[in-house]
Amino acid sequence: MTTATDAIGRIFAPVTYAVGREKIREYAHAVGETNPLHTDLDAAREAGHADLVAPPMFAVVYTSPAIGPAFLDPAVGMDFARMVHGAQELTWGPLVVAGDEIATEVEVADISERGGMGFYVFESRSDNQRGERVCTGTWTCIVRADQ
Repeated sequence: MTTATDAIGRIFAPVTYAVGREKIREYAHAVGETNPLHTDLDAAREAGHADLVAPPMFAVVYTSPAIGPAFLDPAVGMDFARMVHGAQELTWGPLVVAGDEIATEVEVADISERGGMGFYVFESRSDNQRGERVCTGTWTCIVRADQ
């Protein structure tokens, strides 16, 4: 019989996200980011960047297409309807700028149970087109117990 813990160590195929200038601007405006490096191309270039710089938490945007399939995979067995966000930890590398192509792979790092609740831990690894690791994320989801 297969159990959800059999999915630990499973790595999902990488998903590539092309970072667009307007997406960076939209994200910056949505989160109230006022640093001109994220919205003003001239300011970004004057600061030595090739294009607009993505705010650090833009990592959620380029990671989402890769992490969704892991969350919803039947082999993982996470009951998405009872899932709550437990924790999120990100470690950043080189800056992400418009024009970058970010490939993200996701691994099921751990699945456990405590107090009748399920704990699902995923690790995302995002690399730019030059092979540089721009972000590593640890995503913990908690599935509430049946009432």
